Amino acid sequence: MNSLFDKFFSPNQFKRTIFFLICDTFILTVSLYAAFLFRFDFEIPDYYTAMFVRSLPIFILIKLAFMAVFGIYNIIWRYVDINELKNIYFSTVVAEAVIMVAVLIPFLDRQLYFLSFPYMSGFPRSIFFIDAVISSALILALRISKRLYLEKIVHRQAACKGIKTIIIGAGRAGEMVLRDIYQRGYADFYPVGLLDDDRNKLGGYIQGVKVIGRVNELKWAIKKYAAKALIIAIPSLNHKVLREIFGYANECHLKTVKIVPRIYDYQQPDIKIKKLEDISIEDLIGRAMVTVDHSEISRFIKGKVVFISGAGGSIGSEITLQICSFHPAKVVLFDIDETELHSMMLKINRLLPEAFGNCHFIAGDIRDKARLDDIFRNLRPHIVFHAAAYKHVPMMEINQHEAVKVNIFGTYSLVSVSAQYGVSKFIQISTDKAIRPTSIMGATKRIAEYICQAFNSTSEHTEYLSVRFGNVLGSRGSVLPIFLDQLKHGGPITITHPEMKRYFMTIPEAVSLVIQASTIGRGGEVLVLDMGEPVSIVSLAEELIRLHGMKPGIDIDISYTGLRPGEKLFEEILTAEEGTEATRHEKIFIAKGKDKLGIDKIEAMLHDLNNVIGNTSFDDTIAIRKLLGQYVIYYDAGQMETTIRPGD
Repeated sequence: MNSLFDKFFSPNQFKRTIFFLICDTFILTVSLYAAFLFRFDFEIPDYYTAMFVRSLPIFILIKLAFMAVFGIYNIIWRYVDINELKNIYFSTVVAEAVIMVAVLIPFLDRQLYFLSFPYMSGFPRSIFFIDAVISSALILALRISKRLYLEKIVHRQAACKGIKTIIIGAGRAGEMVLRDIYQRGYADFYPVGLLDDDRNKLGGYIQGVKVIGRVNELKWAIKKYAAKALIIAIPSLNHKVLREIFGYANECHLKTVKIVPRIYDYQQPDIKIKKLEDISIEDLIGRAMVTVDHSEISRFIKGKVVFISGAGGSIGSEITLQICSFHPAKVVLFDIDETELHSMMLKINRLLPEAFGNCHFIAGDIRDKARLDDIFRNLRPHIVFHAAAYKHVPMMEINQHEAVKVNIFGTYSLVSVSAQYGVSKFIQISTDKAIRPTSIMGATKRIAEYICQAFNSTSEHTEYLSVRFGNVLGSRGSVLPIFLDQLKHGGPITITHPEMKRYFMTIPEAVSLVIQASTIGRGGEVLVLDMGEPVSIVSLAEELIRLHGMKPGIDIDISYTGLRPGEKLFEEILTAEEGTEATRHEKIFIAKGKDKLGIDKIEAMLHDLNNVIGNTSFDDTIAIRKLLGQYVIYYDAGQMETTIRPGD
């Protein structure tokens, strides 16, 4: 019995439409009658009473028809917003105008008299205006009534469940956050105020919540409204502003500080409370303001087959996620690590389920040319992002053979297969370590750039380019995961030198620029990214300690261990060595380096490297370095011999 009752009264589109048709018919009847009452001072003559009865069907049918055309009956009652209210208003006004034309024009023009309704002669013109005002007001009131009831009565009563929250940002993101909070019945957060630096928004209301002040008034707002949580709903905020906000929150002892995530689906951006992220060290140190041309990237990616090597790594996985949001025909995820590929399979299915069916998860080694040949022959990629590489500087100093095999021979295999199958664009992910390299990793990546340039000079169909950038926060092997692990075990945090500085950017920002650079760059170019100002590693460590609620030097010590093999005290800026040329994007430049190797010299070098690898022991740290020194500009192999010790 209960199930039958629930089935009968449970809401659906059909029942909702019938309900509103009945209500609207009643409203239109009342509205027209009220218009006649007002017109004749509440004493309607018999002639006009008959006119009301005869004209009522015309008013009802035409108005209901226009409301259906404007999609009014597709609106979900409880979620009605200002745009839908505008549609309701315009539909009633347009319908009223059509009725007025249909009624009055035939009587004004004798040639059209045959179209007139004989019982409408002398219809009062003021009725149209009065009826339009009353009917639109009543229909709008009906549509908004449920939302007002839920928001002002039911949800306000339930607001005690959610913690009092200040939201920074009264723009689109802030509005989406507020809407989701409301739709969830204030179960998690109860917004008590918005902060925004736009003077035009101060004192206004967004979703019923007042914009109470500017961002720098956060401490005052937290104390005045007894807030216990903070949501930062401005995706474009840079790390300096975020650091100030986080400092204010810490001073006020807020335990909950959330931030809107980076949005991958640029076509349908949406922000849900469940997807809010805890503020992280990446946000405080490297969250840069990066803007890219999504329409240009979409034209470049949409409908194409994209191959990504190293797709399970920190950079490759981010490239994959961002590429998937631009609706490619297929995405080929290629990686030697099947565990990381499996993780990517789960992540894409969770974050971008609509793209999952177009993804191919393929395990393999970029040095295996036969495997690459099979993949390219069957899937025919149009675009290749080459992110597979060995990148840990100290580790590659003692595993030079493997650095050469993957970073040089692996790149050569992928480049040559791309040329064979007519890939349109090949983008190699390079590094700032390739600038005046002092490490095996840097030297091998520089040669990978040479390989791309050499093939570009002989290719008729494929454009090869390289994109260099600096350190990315959170990537595997970067300083941040190491510091976090040390914090987990109670410290100390180890730093090689107190004056060490690095250029940092978060992975999403860096990858966004890489993809933008791939649309800007032309064949043979080496593009470099502006990574901003260098960051002190000591400052990074101290900020991380504070983020975890502790004090540097008191709760967690910082110790210094000395420079490691191949490591620099100060990273070269990305514009060093050759100089750069500007592009149309403020953070992307073209390196002006003139040092290149022709394809013949590349072939000779690979032959020599193959002989060295085959005729030296795995721990030989001299032979490969000397050979690379013959080909890589600025790489001083002799100098490095004095700093590298077997077993370091």
